[in-house]
Amino acid sequence: MKETQVIAVDLDGTLTLTDTLHESVLSLLRNKPYLFLLLPFWLFQGIAYFKLKVSEHSELDVTTLPYNQPLIDWLREEKLNGKKIVLSTAANEQVALAVVNSFDLFDEFIASDSKINLKSALKRHALQERYGIKGYDYAGNSSDDIEVWAGASNAILVNAGERILKKVSKLASIKQTFSSGGSGIELWLKALRVHQWIKNLLLFVPLLAAHQLGNIDFLGLLIIAFFSFSLCASSVYIINDLLDLESDRSHPRKKNRPFASAKLPIIAGVAIAPLLIGLSVALGVMVSIEFLIVLLLYFLLTATYSLVLKRLVLVDCVTLATLYTIRIIAGAAAISLSISFWLLAFSIFIFLSLAFVKRYVELLVHAKEAKCFVQGRGYAVSDAPLLQALGVSSGYISAFIIALYIQTEDIISLYTHPIAIWFMLPIILFWISWVWLKATRGEMNDDPIVFAIKDKVSHLVAMLTAVIFLYASVGIHING
Repeated sequence: MKETQVIAVDLDGTLTLTDTLHESVLSLLRNKPYLFLLLPFWLFQGIAYFKLKVSEHSELDVTTLPYNQPLIDWLREEKLNGKKIVLSTAANEQVALAVVNSFDLFDEFIASDSKINLKSALKRHALQERYGIKGYDYAGNSSDDIEVWAGASNAILVNAGERILKKVSKLASIKQTFSSGGSGIELWLKALRVHQWIKNLLLFVPLLAAHQLGNIDFLGLLIIAFFSFSLCASSVYIINDLLDLESDRSHPRKKNRPFASAKLPIIAGVAIAPLLIGLSVALGVMVSIEFLIVLLLYFLLTATYSLVLKRLVLVDCVTLATLYTIRIIAGAAAISLSISFWLLAFSIFIFLSLAFVKRYVELLVHAKEAKCFVQGRGYAVSDAPLLQALGVSSGYISAFIIALYIQTEDIISLYTHPIAIWFMLPIILFWISWVWLKATRGEMNDDPIVFAIKDKVSHLVAMLTAVIFLYASVGIHING
């Protein structure tokens, strides 16, 4: 193994676990969506020009990128041993300079400019011109780097598969290898947030409220609608995660999400999201046109939320409450049932309370880290007491709506024992107080729905509510 004094290091997929071009395009879409239509015109003038224009207009913060820490630690040791460390990347030189300036590691860098896309053989020629044939070691990760390894003295393989390993071993001495865990089904289940599908059980609420559980046709339609809505929701989760990369990486828990941590590549998310939407629409068509319209409304509102509304103070929480309520409306649309004013009012207020819980918990997390503002949101940490007051009030109003509903004539026609519904009031008031108590103590999950799924007290509350509802409904006539 020939010793050289230069180690050239690739950036995308090697030094950083993600692709800076993909990150830059997402940054542009997030901050300057009006420029998105220019991307094809930039690309038409060549990939090097495309990278230049994207880097000029994006606001990529390279300090938030997920870096390969084991590789960096090894490079620091090599630098202490007198090696020159060179960043050698096909990324635009503006991105390369930003990365070099964020480390005290690199001595030099070579990168793409407005005309040359420094990749594969072109990168090898640039390195050989500067350091001579076999005058450098090279750290890379993909098949595009095989040409570069062909001109290197020694190869450092980072997250490279067996096929690449076999090819490179014939071209250069393999000095070091670094591997990652790769992407598995668990990561995709986490990215799709399958556990969040439980929220879509709200589609069955109109069926329950109308006492139509015995209607098999309605149940069949709602099951299809459930999966349609769930696939749509998963596509939105992926889109939201892709647009929220920087803010997620500054969060102590969200930074471990599959896309934020780069355990799943951005390009995979971009590919799977439209596929999920297509499957969702196909199932929606099987249910009804009315359901499909509500489904598309949900998607458009969530997309608007991800792009704009989540950055607006208070508007984000009202939007979240509306999105929950739309699920109930979608369930009614699927089986052509009307929804009572009382159900919609109760839904808006209780989910508004839970939306405030979500934001309140985020503010507590940032307060512990001595941060004044939440990145990507419009909130300051000092807003926490106000959100708490608004959230508790909204929750109690939802209970008050139940109290008013009990006094209406509708309840007499729907329930055999309507007086039993009164027992739901103290239970709802207790649960709302319990959720806010746990949030105030810092014992709440980022998502109160996920908290409720795991919380034994919430399980007991749900069971008692079901018992009261069933008792109140005993003997009721079921139509259909």
